[in-house]
Amino acid sequence: MLYRQLYKGLSDIPETLPEQEWWFFMLETMTLMLIGALAGVMAGLLGVGGGLIVVPALAFWLPSKGIAPADALHVSVATSLASICVTASASAWSHFRRGGVDSSALAWLTPGLLLGSGCGALLVAGIPGTALTLFVATFCVFAAWQMGRPQPGNTTPQGALPGHWLAPGGLVIGAVSAAVGIGGGSLTVPLLYRLGAPLRAAIGTSSAAGLPIAMAGTLGYMLADTPAALSRWAVGLVDFKLALAIGSLSVLTAPIGAALAHRWPVARLRRVFAFWLLLVAALLLGRLLRGG
Repeated sequence: MLYRQLYKGLSDIPETLPEQEWWFFMLETMTLMLIGALAGVMAGLLGVGGGLIVVPALAFWLPSKGIAPADALHVSVATSLASICVTASASAWSHFRRGGVDSSALAWLTPGLLLGSGCGALLVAGIPGTALTLFVATFCVFAAWQMGRPQPGNTTPQGALPGHWLAPGGLVIGAVSAAVGIGGGSLTVPLLYRLGAPLRAAIGTSSAAGLPIAMAGTLGYMLADTPAALSRWAVGLVDFKLALAIGSLSVLTAPIGAALAHRWPVARLRRVFAFWLLLVAALLLGRLLRGG
C-alpha cells in the first residue's frame, strides 16, 4: 500500500507486519500528534514548554515498546525537550509578533537559564531531592495563590525589569528545573509577573526563554548512550522520530494558544495559570509519595 512505501526507510517495523498492526502503528502516531497539539496550545497560552503533558505520556507508553523502565523516564524527558524546541519556536514567534516578548528581560534571563539548566545537577547537588521537590511544590502553591487572588493586575506600562533580580533568578530557575524535571515556564512567569511585567509579557517572554533551555538540554541528552530499543532516528536519549511526531502539530497549535493569551482577559489568564501551578505542585507531591 502507498503508506507502506512512504514510510519505508523511516520505520524500524518490518514490512511483513500484519495490516492490523500497521493501523495500530498509525493510531499511535496520531496519538502522539494529538498530545503535541495539546502541549502546543498550553505552551502558547501559558508560556510553558508542555513537558508536563508530553513526559508522562511518553513515560507511560515507552515501556510497552520495549524500552526498559529505568530508561523510559530519561528518554521521555530528552525527547520532550527536543519536541519543545519546535513548540517553543512557534510560540515565541507568535508572542513576538504581538509585541509580547520583553527583549531586555529575555537578555538578562537567558545566560542564567542556560548555565543553570546545563549545570543544574552540580548546582543543587548539596540539596536533598526530597527537600528540593517540596520547595518547588510549595513555591508553585504560593505563586498560584498570588496569581489567582483578586487584584488589579499589572496593566499599566512598566519600566525595565530589574536585571539584578533577573540574572540570578534565571540561574536558580534553570538549575531547579533541570534537577526537579519541570519546565522553566512554571517558575519564569511568576518571577516576571512579580517583578512588574504585565502577565501577557511574562508569558511571551517565558515562551522565548524556553527555546534556548530546550536546545541546551537536547544537546546534552544527545551525548548520552542510546538504549538498544530506540529507533534508528535516536541520538543519545533523544528519539527524533517521536519528537517530530509530537512537534508536527504543536507548531500549528502553539500560535492558537498565543492568540488566546492576547485575547483573553487578564483575570482569566491569572486563574488558568494558577490552576496550572497547582497541577504542577500536585504532580511533584504525587511523585514524592510514590518514591520517585
